[in-house]
Amino acid sequence: MSLSPMRRGGRGRRCGAVLLAAVLAGGAAGCGSDTGAPPAPGPPGTTAGPGASGPTTGPGASGTTPGPGTPGATTGPSATRDDPRPGQVLVRVTVTGGFAGVRNRLVVRRDGGWTISSGDKPPRTGRQTPAEAAELRAALEDPAFALVPARPTGRPIADGFQYEVAYRHRVVVADDSDRPPALRRVFDALPEGGPPTSP
Repeated sequence: MSLSPMRRGGRGRRCGAVLLAAVLAGGAAGCGSDTGAPPAPGPPGTTAGPGASGPTTGPGASGTTPGPGTPGATTGPSATRDDPRPGQVLVRVTVTGGFAGVRNRLVVRRDGGWTISSGDKPPRTGRQTPAEAAELRAALEDPAFALVPARPTGRPIADGFQYEVAYRHRVVVADDSDRPPALRRVFDALPEGGPPTSP
């Protein structure tokens, strides 16, 4: 049996009222039947209301990893390498003894820079010329220097100096009683005219 125009109009007004109430309440309702339909889901990314928690994306989100150039990011090869650097030590000479009982140390780097330390005094520094640095390297690399005895062979001199020369993996200890020519060549090529003996 068909509905009269009055009843069809009544149903339309009732559906309109339901829609108006749903919009005012912040939701949506359907008019497929007299009992209504469940509210339609909102657009993606919306939350159920103030204070609702959910996944966070975009800048500032936690769990992201730092990009290149940012603090904490590790890029490039390791900072530790085995290749030579200008600051590496070429030779180290330690002088002890004498009347004043000195303990001085001379360190010459591969780039020609050198440092002399003596007791509590401030260290002295300088740099060899390229020619001087080349002469010192040649003296240290002389095959005759590799044959210098590791310990003094002569009779010790009272109140004399003792010299400890460390080059690469070898240490030569000498004193004033015996200085082979190859060792004298190394001493003559050192900065400041030789091993530091002044107190």
